[in-house]
Amino acid sequence: MYQWRKFEFFEEKFSGKVADDITGKIQCCSSGKGRIVLGCDDGSASLLDRGLKFNYGFQAHSSSVLFLQQLKQRNFLVTVGEDEQISPQSSAVCLKIFDLDKMEPEGTSTSSPDCIQILRIFTNQFPEAKITSFLVLEEAPPLLLIAIGLDNGSIYCIQGDIARERIKRFKLQVDNHSDKSQSSITGLGFRVDGQMLQLFAVTPNSVNLFNMHTQSPTRQTLDQIGSSVTSVAMTDRSEFIIGRPEAVYFYEVDGRGPCWAFEGEKKFLGWFRGYLLCVFADQRTGNNTFNIYDLKNRLIAHSMVVKEVSQMLCEWGNIILILEDKSTLCIGEKDMESKLDMLFKKNLYTVAINLVQSQQADAAATAEVLRKYGDHLYSKQDFDEAMAQYIHTIGHLEPSYVIQKFLDAQRIHNLTNYLEKLHEKGLASKDHTTLLLNCYTKLKDVEKLNEFIKSEDGVGEQKFDVETAIRVCRAANYHEHAMSVAKKAGRHEWYLKILLEDLGRYEEALKYISSLELSQAGVTVKEYGKILIEHKPAETVEILMRLCTEESELPKKGASSSAFISMLPSPIDFLNIFVHYPQALLEFLEKYTSKVKDSSAQVEIHNTLLELYFSHDLDFPSISQSNIDESGNDLAHKPLKAVSDGRAIPDKNDLNDEKGRQERRQKGLALLKSAWPSEVEQPLYDVDLAIILCEMNAFKEGLLFLYEKMKLYKEVIACYMQVHDHEGLIACCKRLGDLGKGGDSSLWADLLKYFGELGEDCSKEVKEVLTYIERDDILPPIVVLQTLAKNPCLTLSVIKDYIARKLERESQLIDEDRRSIEKYQEESSTMRKEIQDLRTNARIFQLSKCTTCTFTLDLPAVHFMCMHSFHQRCLGDNEKECPECAPEYRAVLETKRSLEQSSKNPDQFFQLVKSSKDGFSVIADYFGKGIISKTSNGHAEALRSGSASSGNDF
Repeated sequence: MYQWRKFEFFEEKFSGKVADDITGKIQCCSSGKGRIVLGCDDGSASLLDRGLKFNYGFQAHSSSVLFLQQLKQRNFLVTVGEDEQISPQSSAVCLKIFDLDKMEPEGTSTSSPDCIQILRIFTNQFPEAKITSFLVLEEAPPLLLIAIGLDNGSIYCIQGDIARERIKRFKLQVDNHSDKSQSSITGLGFRVDGQMLQLFAVTPNSVNLFNMHTQSPTRQTLDQIGSSVTSVAMTDRSEFIIGRPEAVYFYEVDGRGPCWAFEGEKKFLGWFRGYLLCVFADQRTGNNTFNIYDLKNRLIAHSMVVKEVSQMLCEWGNIILILEDKSTLCIGEKDMESKLDMLFKKNLYTVAINLVQSQQADAAATAEVLRKYGDHLYSKQDFDEAMAQYIHTIGHLEPSYVIQKFLDAQRIHNLTNYLEKLHEKGLASKDHTTLLLNCYTKLKDVEKLNEFIKSEDGVGEQKFDVETAIRVCRAANYHEHAMSVAKKAGRHEWYLKILLEDLGRYEEALKYISSLELSQAGVTVKEYGKILIEHKPAETVEILMRLCTEESELPKKGASSSAFISMLPSPIDFLNIFVHYPQALLEFLEKYTSKVKDSSAQVEIHNTLLELYFSHDLDFPSISQSNIDESGNDLAHKPLKAVSDGRAIPDKNDLNDEKGRQERRQKGLALLKSAWPSEVEQPLYDVDLAIILCEMNAFKEGLLFLYEKMKLYKEVIACYMQVHDHEGLIACCKRLGDLGKGGDSSLWADLLKYFGELGEDCSKEVKEVLTYIERDDILPPIVVLQTLAKNPCLTLSVIKDYIARKLERESQLIDEDRRSIEKYQEESSTMRKEIQDLRTNARIFQLSKCTTCTFTLDLPAVHFMCMHSFHQRCLGDNEKECPECAPEYRAVLETKRSLEQSSKNPDQFFQLVKSSKDGFSVIADYFGKGIISKTSNGHAEALRSGSASSGNDF
């Protein structure tokens, strides 16, 4: 083992001597709970604090302390020592347990911990022998298992709650050799693995293992060679270590494990943080040497020559050696940074890497060591090995640090390897993907490119940025690879972009769109529909029909047809792709409307269809479009019309164009009518837009229909007036001017005005118009005369008969009015005389019978001015008005009250004036009834009050 490298990973923290308070020879020691306990041959036990400062001591045994162990779970100290012999039959060796948390005063100046149990080790069943080893295991507090090794090859075990003396004793026999030097128990070690408890026992001739978890412990011999000195230890992985002069051996439950050929007599063995501690006698020099071995990395972490060692233990993160002369050495491990600096100065990077990995340093520290090793190899131009180290730093070292080095060195193969590993770990950015793909393309390494892009077979997420990979492959003309990435990642827009823009494979693109889900197909068609319409219009329209109607899916759906259609894309969403191809758009929308009758976008669809139907040449301004024949094939672009002297020169297709235009207009008119049924108030299109389209394209039939549906009758006749269609104009007025059918009779007045301002002979038409004006009494004769007087081509003979009839009629009305006036005057005069007679003359009541009961009147009787007489008993409580005349009187009062109420409602008045043929007669009637009066409010109130008093008197 002299080939192992030596390092100074440990350093001496401090040295000194044991306190003078400890006078006896140190025979045993133990550590734990942040302190050290020393047992001496004078029976004392001393406790030392950090820095080996004496805390206190006490007399544990009267003679000597042979062994002691401080428990880890409870603050107890278990000692084995010699006390005074009580009787010749009893042994002086006993076991004591001290509770270090409880102190008992002893004298005035000292104190000792409470001894909670004293137990005699040897009894009649367990004969006395020399104790050679001692070990305590805390099973589950308060239970202990104490193993005591003897020089006769036996092991006495005491198990249970020893503090309460609830114990069980049993013996384990290892060797029964006549020569005690060959059967002495030289070492013990407990191994706990879950519920399994095992005990290693060493003699000079064997290594044994007892299974303690069984009812009767069984023994298993692991090796036929043991150790004659007490140099054993347990590792933190429950391996048992034995030191022999030729080597150090490791044992596990199944036998001997690895051995390390460290020569020299092993005096002490220990285990500290993965290091093997060994004090041995160097045969060449005769000195004692203390070595600390790093077995994983095969190096000596520390080595020093020491004097005779009495005790070795570990506490406070340090290794403590107590020498025979009571001097002490405290050795501690250096920090990781110091150890690494030491190795870096010697360029021992491999050792540094192994060191940080074996000591389970954090990943960042390991990566830093690997980076420095890589830098070292890079400086020596060992690029392959340097890259191997840099790859291990992925995830901790910034990738740009490595990439920059290998860009400068033009080591593209190494750089490619690094970038591949970066992508495998999912830590690559877009720039890294771009760089890797550029490396592949520069190297022309199609195999690697295929492996990088196609290896995952669509399983899981890609370990690179998809968009970047597609962009780089496209730029390098690796279109198939770009399509593979796009398809695997579900980037349908990129897949189609490559198919259409780079490869021009339109049929394949259409098949791919057909295979997509409904929503995805809709998105892709919106984006690339213009290209598809340009090259494959018929097939594109078919795909759009499937998208918007999904004919094959309708029978499979449980929902209703209308509910399902509302979930589908709307044709309006795809209008933009037809901007250069209105003929294809017309075909698409016609097919759609023929199959779908209740679309949510009906209004927008009908608006678009109307715009196409009424367009003069089915073209948008400054945009040429492809013609599509009935089979859907793309024909040559429609040639532009030549222009000469400001007039278009018609080509040979003009006649066909005119025929197509008329067909479209008839379809448009049919759509206007079908989308606005008579029972519906609002149509399934934008009326204002439809009117504008008809006006822009001079479509008279459409305008007439829309105006008539909107009851804009004056605009209807205005259309006829613009083209001087007199027959149509009169026919229209006959249809729309009939009040009985909800028409507007004022149309005849507008028509008469039109003929009056026409400036040409239209006697026949005027006579016909006058017939309807006279029939419905629409205009007064004076207005008719004034209107027709403006036309110089009309003679008086046109209206002669009309004026004669109107004058005769007016004469008859005047005569009737005069007779009525005379009648009313006579009635008024008679009433005034009667009123005057009532006021001035006495009335004689001559009735002899009661008007109500017709019996002869007797007193008391009541007589009214209306000449009715009643028994008072027949009137009851109503003595103020005549029962016979009261209903008529109330009717008069109610009429008067109603008239007064009407005067406060001007809206009713104006409504009557507006709806009446003769508004003046309505006004005259209101004046005649006294509803409208120019008198002041005060005077009117006086009149009303006077009328009331007169009525009361009456």
